[in-house]
Amino acid sequence: MNKNSSHHLPPWVWIVIPVVLLLGSIVLFLTTNPLEPLGVVAPPIEEVTVERTTLDEEGIHLSIRVNGSEPVRIAQVIVDDAYWAFTQTPEGPLSRLSTAKIDIPYPWVRNELHEITFITNTGATFGHTIEIAVPTPEWSMQRVWAYILLGIYIGVIPVALGLLFYPYLKTLGPAGLNFLLTLTIGLLFYLLLDTLQEGLEVSEMAAGAFNGNLMVWLMGGIAFLIIFAIGRRGGTAPEGLSLSTYLAFGIGLHNLGEGLAVGAAMAAGEAALGSFLVVGFTLHNLTEGIGIAAPLLKRKIRFSTFVYLTLLAGLPAAAGTLLGAFAYSPHWTAILFAIGAGAILQVIVEVGVFLKKNTESGNWFTVSNLTGLVLGIAIMYGTAMLVAV
Repeated sequence: MNKNSSHHLPPWVWIVIPVVLLLGSIVLFLTTNPLEPLGVVAPPIEEVTVERTTLDEEGIHLSIRVNGSEPVRIAQVIVDDAYWAFTQTPEGPLSRLSTAKIDIPYPWVRNELHEITFITNTGATFGHTIEIAVPTPEWSMQRVWAYILLGIYIGVIPVALGLLFYPYLKTLGPAGLNFLLTLTIGLLFYLLLDTLQEGLEVSEMAAGAFNGNLMVWLMGGIAFLIIFAIGRRGGTAPEGLSLSTYLAFGIGLHNLGEGLAVGAAMAAGEAALGSFLVVGFTLHNLTEGIGIAAPLLKRKIRFSTFVYLTLLAGLPAAAGTLLGAFAYSPHWTAILFAIGAGAILQVIVEVGVFLKKNTESGNWFTVSNLTGLVLGIAIMYGTAMLVAV
């Protein structure tokens, strides 16, 4: 036995020491300000982001988040070019990334535009626009069931109708199955781009400290790697029901994002198309059910399996409408879109592997398959014009 072994430090110490030294160097830098001799003085940065707007009989209620490097104290509020009284909860200066509620007893006008300006104690100003003023829906069981029903119409019903094509799809030969698989890849490719675009757009409304665009790309990549690892945990690519389950899961996450957008738009009075919007979503999402059925054509499937796949792909839309209407948050919405994009990318890879394995000749890049790919993208793009929120 080595006599010096008792003097060796335990391995975990070599984790603690660098961390302590790092924190110490940061504290030393902040307290001593070594840049002062260089004449470098960083100006205080204030920034305020409005994350949610609520309108009711008592006035305008805003949920704000502070994003700058310095604490922010809201000194005055201007609504439509007039100074207005307000209350802030909690009171006092707001530190970085903290949130507060601003209540303004302003007699807003339905369907009108209202401009709000925050003035801090340093004179900095931050604007917020209410494009269309409508009462924010209050929580009630009747309204909850209405949003759930809306989610069922735009999510569950289209997927179920698409799965009803299953008996006919089983009559397709190998070429027809490959065409259907490439059609599925086409619609998934469109969903991938659409989900990423939605996530990046929403991230622009989040506080800048979250680095919204980077957050979307990182979360999407991480989600893809995690779901891909889960799918390959058995050492082989998923097929049959397993692949359809991943399809339904990825599409379900996309429908969750769509539900968030629809719920938030309905609550803000921006989805004025009403019934036409629901019909558009039904047509838009119909192809998703056909894509979920594609990997199942060589197997005998129980009715309960179709119910399970339908709910997995469609029911998240109902949850999304509720979250969008009553608990919308831009950075969390962007994260959900990013996870959905990562899941869809994983499914594209697995369906592509399944298509290659299913092609006996080895030449999967045929005119028929290319047609299916382009048709899948075209169908989703064409019907997307019906669901602009």
